[in-house]
Amino acid sequence: MKGWTTLVAAETLAIGLARPDVVIVDCRYSLAAPDAGEHAWLEARIPGARYAHLDRDLSGAKRPGEGRHPLPDESAFCATLGRWGITPQTQVVAYDHSDGAMAAARLWWLLRLLGHQKVAVLDGGYARWLALGLPTETRMRKCVEARYQGRFDRDRIATAASVQARLGEPPGWLIDVRAPERFSGESEPIDRRAGHVPGAVNWPYVRNVQADGCFRPPVELAAGYRALIDGRDPSEVVLMCGSGVTSCQALLAMERAGLRGARIYAGSWSGWIDDPARPIATGA
Repeated sequence: MKGWTTLVAAETLAIGLARPDVVIVDCRYSLAAPDAGEHAWLEARIPGARYAHLDRDLSGAKRPGEGRHPLPDESAFCATLGRWGITPQTQVVAYDHSDGAMAAARLWWLLRLLGHQKVAVLDGGYARWLALGLPTETRMRKCVEARYQGRFDRDRIATAASVQARLGEPPGWLIDVRAPERFSGESEPIDRRAGHVPGAVNWPYVRNVQADGCFRPPVELAAGYRALIDGRDPSEVVLMCGSGVTSCQALLAMERAGLRGARIYAGSWSGWIDDPARPIATGA
């Protein structure tokens, strides 16, 4: 079975809840209240769901130049997967509250970096699951631990050096998915400096989803991103955000649209501004 590799509908997952090869991971997280997602998971969750904390499980120790959410250590991340009962053959489904950006798509991307293909994000997240009246549970389950080994494919990760080397290229190769006011430098509520990498174009990640938190149809996503990248092959494109988290949702949207091969600048804006010598642009 090929499996689910980008998105899975709530109705489809509900049918597959009893499959022994499926592991569901709750990734709900809030920057304003980092432990709120875990508390919500403890209260109720999709049956059988494990919990992934963005700071503890999907990020590593803070290191200069690597932003607010550095990549986790590979061995530590693989050990976490094993504790959740995930093997390289497991069908993984990640969900967060709604649109996948905080932080279901981050788990999707990390697994893809390991070469794990059978991983998908629940379209519309927990909010759609509840809206459909699908089952939840409050009791805790003990999962059977497994063993997972893998290495991140570093060729699929953009670095500050690789971004800086391309600053003279025409726009369209670097897409910043933060909110317009953060991109322009009008407002910066999180990081200590405002603005964007010179030459980047802005495509806020919220444009990838509809009002209900479900992703837009692939044809709409493809049209939007093709206009942005201006004839480039998707493999030439780099996505960035504030710390390498919400850009994963944009990568998921591109893959859903059939535009495969883009990379994520893992350090993103918070990593870029660690070096005061790097240029910063403001305005639209």
